[in-house]
Amino acid sequence: MPEKQRRGAKLALTDSELDDFLRTERTCRLGTVGRDGTPHVTPLWFVWDGSAIWLNSIVKSQRWTDIARTPDVSVLVDGGVEFMELVGVELKGTARQVGEVPRAGEPVPELTEPERLFANKYAGTDQMHYDGRHAWLQVTPAKIISWDFTKLAAR
Repeated sequence: MPEKQRRGAKLALTDSELDDFLRTERTCRLGTVGRDGTPHVTPLWFVWDGSAIWLNSIVKSQRWTDIARTPDVSVLVDGGVEFMELVGVELKGTARQVGEVPRAGEPVPELTEPERLFANKYAGTDQMHYDGRHAWLQVTPAKIISWDFTKLAAR
């Protein structure tokens, strides 16, 4: 169970709001730690299975190299344009590789649901496409911080 946020609890998303938000938003930003200790942030498509964020990443990327060295990551998903519309979730945790690298479609029961969710969300099908360049990372959050500024208007 992820650590609960203490600050801003009145603006935090409920569990069902958080699930709805993470299931519908399409792009996250993944923060990793570079070799020299500096942050590296990149956008990625993702899916949320109700307890973890799944990232389909190019294996010959800086983020993959960073995670192999230091698996501690931060994932940010946010939306809205105007201040009173801002909604977001930050998930902090440890990324772990799941399945073969790169992913070629070998049966991996743990990937059945994330791949179905991903194919449906981004391709409108239940069939995952394998390109020989991507593999899966799972981030199970140790801490979740969320905000929904639309709740300010309701006060």
